[in-house]
Amino acid sequence: MATTAAQAYKNFIGGEWVDAASGETFESTSPANGDAIGVFPRSGAEDVDRAVAVAKEAFAEWRLVPAPKRGEILFRIARVLEGEKAALTDLMTHEMGKVKAEAGGDVQEAIDITYYMAGEGRRLFGQTTPSELRDKWNMSIRQPIGVVGAITPWNFPVAIPSWKLIPALICGNTVVLKPASDTPALAQRFVELLAEAGIPDGVVNLVHGGGGTVGDRLVRHPDVRVITLTGSRETGVEVLKAAADTLTHVHLELGGKNAIIVLDDADLELAVEGIVWSAFGTSGQRCTAASRVIVQRGAYAELQKRLVERVEKLRLGPGWEDDSDVGPVINQRSLEKIHSYTEIGNGEGAKLLTGGEVASEGDLGKGFFYRPTVFADVDPQMRIAQEEIFGPTTALIPVADLDEAIRVSNGIKYGLSSSIFTQDVNAAFRAMRDLEAGITYINAGTIGAEVHLPFGGTKDTGNGHREAGQAALDVFTEWKSIYVDYSGRLQRAQIDTEE
Repeated sequence: MATTAAQAYKNFIGGEWVDAASGETFESTSPANGDAIGVFPRSGAEDVDRAVAVAKEAFAEWRLVPAPKRGEILFRIARVLEGEKAALTDLMTHEMGKVKAEAGGDVQEAIDITYYMAGEGRRLFGQTTPSELRDKWNMSIRQPIGVVGAITPWNFPVAIPSWKLIPALICGNTVVLKPASDTPALAQRFVELLAEAGIPDGVVNLVHGGGGTVGDRLVRHPDVRVITLTGSRETGVEVLKAAADTLTHVHLELGGKNAIIVLDDADLELAVEGIVWSAFGTSGQRCTAASRVIVQRGAYAELQKRLVERVEKLRLGPGWEDDSDVGPVINQRSLEKIHSYTEIGNGEGAKLLTGGEVASEGDLGKGFFYRPTVFADVDPQMRIAQEEIFGPTTALIPVADLDEAIRVSNGIKYGLSSSIFTQDVNAAFRAMRDLEAGITYINAGTIGAEVHLPFGGTKDTGNGHREAGQAALDVFTEWKSIYVDYSGRLQRAQIDTEE
């Protein structure tokens, strides 16, 4: 492991490692076996205020660093992350619970977006346009906004902080990061690496603690100009309300109830691979996880058979063991929530095909393991087909045709990721047009976004913004329009003249 058991950690404010003002702490433990990861500051409003003040002061200088020079620092960060990939991967298998391949992919996303955004240091394009008047020149430019408060979840404990911090930094903002209390060691190491790569003091600050104290103060602080949050819909609504008084910019990435459509003509072996990966990768703890599978009736029976056979071969185990396919869920509360949805599905009359129980035999009993669960004969209006479970559970929903499949896929309050397996190009293009989601995959599962395209969703999945790609720059910059009149006389645009 990359950390020593029960090692004490601190906040990072203004380039210094400091304790919480209260002196209080909390412990991070492994969801796989309960081993201690470390002890962290249980911070409060006073710590947030100090971090924001430092970030605000650092912004005055960081915003003036030429964007290409900021990009050079990001290139160094990417190289440092590459060198630490193996150690971060190992730490993630212990603290978060992902299996090795997925943990490595989490770190790789951070590397990829850092290289990508480093290149934006020589772009950050604005626009030039003709003027309606003679001897006048028009353009628009991007400008940084100020202090960014980043509130990140535990399920992508390196990738998501990078999605938020790296674009914010290349645009010239400074950051206060509040990571999830379930994965503080990974956030700690990530920030350490940013500092090692040369991020100036005060530009990135880290404050550990709970959402009710640290997060709430960060959202309400008048000097924080942008809040970027990945979390639940309920938390997102509360953040919007709390930020309203200060008119803080708010970027939200919230829930999903994503569906894979499988038509009669689909390659069923490929579809099963996509379903297993999308529904049970990261133990179903992804906002893009496929918790619904909408199947045309001609393929329904055979798909069930193949899927159950494949799922029952998955091996549960600690993420650091090479032959583990599915790791633990994050904590006892999540384990109980996931099992409650199994009971709900049974109560609603869905057919439980496999799984549906806590795995407690042998060493699995030391952690929070849940057997991959598949329900069949699910009605689209059942709670297990409407509500986000955030665990290794998926629901098979039979439909008659493509029209019904699209209606069912769209018949939820979320709109993050979607997928269709078909060999009919016309059906594929109809799905691309009609599925109400920010992401659509053709002949692939619902997970696996690439960093150079926008990531995010429609409806209750967010508030219209996107992460990654060029779209991320819109979260962390404001537009300024500039007019240069070199006519030597006062010209009045939008004023009627006789000329």
